[in-house]
Amino acid sequence: MVRSAHKSIQLKKNNLKSYLYVGLVSLGLFTSCSTERRISRNLNKVFSSSTVLKQYYAGFALYDMAGDRMLFEQHADQYFTPASNTKLYTFYAGLKMLPDSIPSLRYIERGDSLIFWGTGDPSFLQSKLKGTKAADFLRNTTKKLFYAPGRYSGNFYGGGWQWDDYNDYYQAEINELPIMDNLVDIRNKNGALVLSPAILEDCFAMDSLSTQKTFSVNRDFGGNHFRYPNRPVPANYHQQVPYKVGLPLTLTLLSDTLHKDIELIALKMPPNAKTIYNLKTDSVLKEMMLPSDNFIAEQLLLVYANQLGEELNTAKAIAYIEKNYLSTLPDKPVWADGSGLSRYNLFTPRDMVKLLELIYKEVNDPQRLFSMLPAGGKSGTLRNAYPKTSQPFVFGKTGTLSGVHNQSGYVLTKKGKTYIFSFMNNNFVLPTGDVRREMGRIMTYIHEKF
Repeated sequence: MVRSAHKSIQLKKNNLKSYLYVGLVSLGLFTSCSTERRISRNLNKVFSSSTVLKQYYAGFALYDMAGDRMLFEQHADQYFTPASNTKLYTFYAGLKMLPDSIPSLRYIERGDSLIFWGTGDPSFLQSKLKGTKAADFLRNTTKKLFYAPGRYSGNFYGGGWQWDDYNDYYQAEINELPIMDNLVDIRNKNGALVLSPAILEDCFAMDSLSTQKTFSVNRDFGGNHFRYPNRPVPANYHQQVPYKVGLPLTLTLLSDTLHKDIELIALKMPPNAKTIYNLKTDSVLKEMMLPSDNFIAEQLLLVYANQLGEELNTAKAIAYIEKNYLSTLPDKPVWADGSGLSRYNLFTPRDMVKLLELIYKEVNDPQRLFSMLPAGGKSGTLRNAYPKTSQPFVFGKTGTLSGVHNQSGYVLTKKGKTYIFSFMNNNFVLPTGDVRREMGRIMTYIHEKF
């Protein structure tokens, strides 16, 4: 009888624990659902009452990683022109395909000769990154140098680019062996123009018939003929103009930089060609993301293609990335280039959110990840989007074209939450500053209230 009573008491205790556990779980679920509904209800009011957002097409998604649930969506399944939000795709591919360093050159040695191929490496002698390992390798060899071109099977521009932007720094041409950003850096020194690379000085000429009211250099579309007006050079003048990429100029620039003769050779790269690495992947990805460098983004797609085989082809690299790393995206992306210059790119806000979740899990270190992204009010393209602060609460990527302005990234709240968001604005005729301020207002609201 005593044993029976003891068992009965123990059973009641176990049942009570079970009831308490179920009750706590239910309470947690109820609280979670209640919080989710509150956030959704409040954001619905914010979006529906915005006089700015009513003037164009906007999409938004806010996702709670910890709870694995979408908190709020507006047109999140609709396609938008992403502009430089595209670089988040290029960024993720770099994390997957180049976990340590950037392959800069491929080469073989035959007797007294060293034959090398380009990989598209944007850090090769790049002005800010100053990647010199591959150049030093070529400079220090005692063997005769031969460059074998022909790996890149694409145009000097990406599909869907604005060709009339050819004279602007952000539209440098694409090739398999870029040198010095594929740009001419032009500055004023004592009233005269100083160029880098200086070897292009003979390509510059004054245009006495020019009617330009301001001083600027313009290149002919089809070649390296640069003209400037007969006007005083402003004291603080600085301009970067893409040079016209071509094999003769590539050889000249490389020979001039290395102070060595380089000859051409027609030779397909063998599978066993060795690799010279340049800079750490993180440093290159960061330089792409913070200032939103289109040149680095486009060239990185060729570097990814280098990992797949002999041909450097943007479309094939994108197809591989989509098949192997992006199969879990809710909507099939329309992905055309690495930088977002192309109007062919089309992504949905919920695709952007899923991509950012993949990035977060791949890096698995918020401090490292956030150091490579623009920070609101502090660095990169988000520096002026939020008030200056020592503790940013938005980390992510902007994207801007005519009639397009987006932000996608991570927002930290005062309650200690980390949410993923994508805010995409298309087809507006307002000043971009108005759209930027409205996004900043809403993201600040999320930071403070949730």
